[in-house]
Amino acid sequence: MQTLDSDCVSYDRLLLPEGVQEVLPPKSWQLECARRALLDLYWRWGFDLIRPPLIEYLDSLLTGAGADLNVQTFKLTDQVNGRTLGVRSDMTTQAARIDAQRLTTDAPARYCYIGSVLHTRTEEPGGSRAPLQIGAEKFGDSSLTSDMEIVSLMLESLRLLEIEGVGLDLGHVQVYRRLVERAKLDATVDARLFDIVQRKSRPDLDSLAADGLLDERNHERFASLIDLNGGVNTLARARSDIGGIDAEIDHAIDELASMVDAIQSRYADHEIFIDFAELRGYRYKTGLLFAAFAPGHGRELARGGRYDNVGRVFGKGRPATGFSADLNVLIERGVDTIQSDHSSIFAPADDDAALAAEIARLRDMGRRVIVASPGALEDNAAANNCDYRLIRDYYQWHVVPVNKHVE
Repeated sequence: MQTLDSDCVSYDRLLLPEGVQEVLPPKSWQLECARRALLDLYWRWGFDLIRPPLIEYLDSLLTGAGADLNVQTFKLTDQVNGRTLGVRSDMTTQAARIDAQRLTTDAPARYCYIGSVLHTRTEEPGGSRAPLQIGAEKFGDSSLTSDMEIVSLMLESLRLLEIEGVGLDLGHVQVYRRLVERAKLDATVDARLFDIVQRKSRPDLDSLAADGLLDERNHERFASLIDLNGGVNTLARARSDIGGIDAEIDHAIDELASMVDAIQSRYADHEIFIDFAELRGYRYKTGLLFAAFAPGHGRELARGGRYDNVGRVFGKGRPATGFSADLNVLIERGVDTIQSDHSSIFAPADDDAALAAEIARLRDMGRRVIVASPGALEDNAAANNCDYRLIRDYYQWHVVPVNKHVE
């Protein structure tokens, strides 16, 4: 086994854990510029920045919206009092707790956040276990106007990063939830059915009915649900196939139709896909679901939905809707135009006061200037990945490309 030296651990002991990455220049600067630009966008939209803690007591992290996150959460013991802590794997629950307990208000409230979260496992092969989660939540308004505000902010975030070809996937958890409640299934069958619908597996659904666990009427309804996906004309099929069964189902279809109209009127260039079998976040989501996709990327770029009254467990249940995304994924898909000027200027090691003044002026303008260490060669400009250098022409200093010299 190769070692650094006799006193050092082996190289393989120094590798990062699987699914955990470090970000190096220049990508790290691109990431930071995107972070700043997105937070500026959210500020302009009236969203206030919150910074939830990286760790909390497990009971708090997994309460309400966090119950589905149990398997994704790293646990550790607090050495002060012996209680179990969790490393956050999502910040939605934390936002609900903050809204209920820390920033108490009865008026609608808007929060945004960005920070690292940690997952015990990746959501896809080769994916990350350490996303940089960015998102926005709105509390205190149950109207579709707030859902549209969040969807719009999600799309504007992707537009800011110049992610092209974005499409929207819309669903509504109340349709499946009401069908299950009317079917009066026991817990075991309910769990099997949930998995089947998520996978859109008609053969497994047929087997469930053949085993006598699903009667003919409900088998037909859930078969229709699985098939109800496609363009906006899916809404008309939904009214034909499952309309009239339940008033809440009819209301959910109407909400989806209203959301489609609102999106098409404002973002006509985004294709809309309807999927009534989309159940991500089903255990705590209460209404509309939405996700953004782009060609060539198998998973959603951003996702969100309505999760009313999640904060009740923290003492204050309010309507809520929001979205989140992994900023690391977004900058991989986006165009690197957030930072207007990536170039660097190399300055020699010189005590000339005029040089110091010029360096200060350039930095005040937002330019990046790297000053050589004493004794460094001038062609270290290339070693520092500089595009320009400061050179002296008589008594003045000028910025020129690295390969240009003044006689």
